[in-house]
Amino acid sequence: MTRGSFWVTGDRVQSPAGSVLLAPMYVEWETPGAESDRPPIVLVHGGGGQGTDYLSTPDGRPGWAPLLVEAGHPVYVVDRPGHGRSPHDPAVLGPLAPTWGAEVLQMVFLGGPDGPPLPPNTRWPGALDGTDEVFSQFIASQGPLLADTERMHALERDRLVSLLERIGPAVVVAHSAGGPGAYLAADTRPDLVRALVAVETIGPPFLGQPQTGMTLPWGLAAAPMNYDPPISDVAELKVHTVEEGPVPKMLQVEPAHTLPGLAQVPIAVVTAQASPFRFFDGHLVDFLDQVGCTSTLLRLEEHGIEGNGHGMMLETNNVEVLAVITDWLAALAAEVDA
Repeated sequence: MTRGSFWVTGDRVQSPAGSVLLAPMYVEWETPGAESDRPPIVLVHGGGGQGTDYLSTPDGRPGWAPLLVEAGHPVYVVDRPGHGRSPHDPAVLGPLAPTWGAEVLQMVFLGGPDGPPLPPNTRWPGALDGTDEVFSQFIASQGPLLADTERMHALERDRLVSLLERIGPAVVVAHSAGGPGAYLAADTRPDLVRALVAVETIGPPFLGQPQTGMTLPWGLAAAPMNYDPPISDVAELKVHTVEEGPVPKMLQVEPAHTLPGLAQVPIAVVTAQASPFRFFDGHLVDFLDQVGCTSTLLRLEEHGIEGNGHGMMLETNNVEVLAVITDWLAALAAEVDA
């Protein structure tokens, strides 16, 4: 196996200290030792985290990145701009939103009495009350997001597109808040995205929670998407609310604008049984259907995998969860070859 790292650099901009790079993105890569016909995979982390989510688990087991390399895939792990080893300069990128506290992260990743009614998380590798070293190892990786959500998503789009232009067409796997940049990259350069695996990407579509740094006025992102008929102002997207289940669903008023770029990319929507994202995975599929995309909903419990939470790549059965995704990719490749 060979491994290395590089930077996806941005333009130079002026700062109080002189010219600096605008939001460079760190990329760590590894390839199998032998030639492989498996597609390259780009792993995009979620939340205020970093690429370490894919390198190893909080209790020290191999993460999805080394597991995918072992299975024959070249793998590229990114630290989204302003996260992890991708530096954040407030003079260049602007202010930060507050870092999510341990209490919120515990509710989202581990569940609890203050969260929505869900089956218990039986796959987290540590204590569910968030008091042990396993959870501390996880929250140590978490930091703030940019306060300007639109700019954050646009920068992530641009850096992911530049990465794909460098390495060639690849499968993009995006988790949680890493979803908007991945959707935008696929919408911009569908020719470079073989497939998009949306692992509990932030939502539901048209989410509006500015207090958390999460707004999706364009449906899947805060930055503009390439709708048809074209629109220049997000206000041109007319939406209505469907009161369905614990989370309201928002869809476009018909006739809907479509996303012909994103529609060229096969999409898997992956959700876990014990995660609050399970309540709106169908909302995302309905949105994707309405804009012309072809998507497959992969609910882990329907594949015999129960008890997982939002951080499925970190949990005790991360090998089995990953197999659901790689099986879908293999079936997709078989369809293309047929």
